[in-house]
Amino acid sequence: MDTQAQKIAKLDANSVVLPGTPIAASELSSKTPYIAPGVGKLDTADMEAARLAWSYFQKNWNEKTGLVNSVDGFASVTIWDQAAAIAALVSAKELNIITNAEFETKMTKMLQTLASLPLYKGELPNKVYNAQTLIPVNYGQLDKREEIGWSAIDLGRMAIWLKIVEAKYPKMRSPVQAVWQHWQVKRLTKNGQMYGTAVVETKEQYNQEGRLGYENYAAYGLKLWGLDVKQALDYQSNTAFVNLYGQGIPYDRRDAKNSGGNNYVLSEPYILDGIETGFQALPKAYAERILAAQEARYQATQELTALTEDNLDRPPYFVYNSLFVNGQPWATITDTQAQHNNLRFLSAKAAIGWYVLYQTDYTRSLTDTVFSQLKSEKGWYNGLYESLRQPNKSLTANNNGVILESFLYKQVGQPLIIWAGVK
Repeated sequence: MDTQAQKIAKLDANSVVLPGTPIAASELSSKTPYIAPGVGKLDTADMEAARLAWSYFQKNWNEKTGLVNSVDGFASVTIWDQAAAIAALVSAKELNIITNAEFETKMTKMLQTLASLPLYKGELPNKVYNAQTLIPVNYGQLDKREEIGWSAIDLGRMAIWLKIVEAKYPKMRSPVQAVWQHWQVKRLTKNGQMYGTAVVETKEQYNQEGRLGYENYAAYGLKLWGLDVKQALDYQSNTAFVNLYGQGIPYDRRDAKNSGGNNYVLSEPYILDGIETGFQALPKAYAERILAAQEARYQATQELTALTEDNLDRPPYFVYNSLFVNGQPWATITDTQAQHNNLRFLSAKAAIGWYVLYQTDYTRSLTDTVFSQLKSEKGWYNGLYESLRQPNKSLTANNNGVILESFLYKQVGQPLIIWAGVK
């Protein structure tokens, strides 16, 4: 580590105070969906950025199936990333990047495929598919059929986007309904919680899924389809606070030690919730603290900070850039808890997402950094490594999809479920 990185690591380690400053109950419940300041129009730079994000989808579209590669040039897709592709397609149509005819052709194909995917145990979509052959596979393996379980979090995000498409485009109603009817949702929820499955040494594990952030966001999607996710929507009973650089941020008490699940604190669930529902799944006050802590870190270290999980262009290929996880501040870890703080990066999707939700000087400088340093010919790179001072050149559907829906939100000036007329 160079001395600058060591200095920042020391400041990060010392930035923690437990317990942190909680948020007053009166600040938590908001009946009116949040609408960002300054929305309603894209400038030229925004439009250029949106077009560049769309180029990822043009290059990674599988004509035969209508599914989009999760990572550039690699024909593997998760349900989460396919939801990002739906978001991108809707955004490209509404921003007039593609014609209505292209939108209808692509969306119809995509929905038909989703309504006929081979399912894990005939129940729910497998965690990963080969985007060209549609066989269920394990991560990174394209040819061997393998059913590895389903992710409730991924299905919750897909549920939100299916509702948006169903409500906004009358022609798509029946194809969307066919997708939902294809799923056997019985085991997706239990006692108001969301459940996922994993296959470990040929045995199925059936576990409660989700921690504060993604749990609430995904549960909101399942609630829109009438499932009982009352416990999963509760954002208070498992929540504690930790001060990072003086800002009290919420985290989930259920961590790796006491529950077996990592309790990452990340930007993305808050950004998606703000853009898509107007903070109806998570309190806006939580999002504001999470953004404030990242800005406070910048004030203390001069390191522009916009953290969330994403793919890397080098091993271990995927990390969670967390504000706080399993008791550790500012930790970049894998799902197996291997630490890679030297690979922490400013995330392009987090930078632009925070910018459209809160148009402050700080979020503007995050976006300026993305615009000036993370362009590629095939879309936006995932981020900028802090200590390496170079781009993380991974190109993904999710990064470019979140960027596109951020610009759609800025253009329409409303949370997307309200804009679409989701009931």
